[in-house]
Amino acid sequence: MHITWLEEKLINTTKWLGTPSSFVVHTLFFVIAFLFIFFGISFDKILLIVTTIVSLEAIYLAIFIQMTVNRQAEEIKEVGEDIEDIQEEVEDISEDIDKIQEKENTKNISKKIKSKFSLSAIKENLPKVFKEIKTIKKTNKK
Repeated sequence: MHITWLEEKLINTTKWLGTPSSFVVHTLFFVIAFLFIFFGISFDKILLIVTTIVSLEAIYLAIFIQMTVNRQAEEIKEVGEDIEDIQEEVEDISEDIDKIQEKENTKNISKKIKSKFSLSAIKENLPKVFKEIKTIKKTNKK
């Protein structure tokens, strides 16, 4: 996401407004504003100026807050899209794993079947082999 120079400055200002230094600057502003009483400026004029500045600042703070909410909403949307992509990839991997397991199960079943057939063939032919061994032994004794 590309941001303009102005957006970058506004983002930095928003970040600064939530810092202890911002608190100190605002506190100093109010203290200094009310110190003007000692320079002969009436309390009513000071209140008028401070109230006007605070009202304007509240408007700008509302704008900064909305900008931050919009930016966060966009980031959440992007994260949601990333999560959807990851879920699709996990589903694909899961399907691949299932296929691999099915192939392994098929191989294991095939091996078991082959071994059963081999065992049954051995059982079947074993008596014949014993007979042949007996016959060979008899002929060798003669």
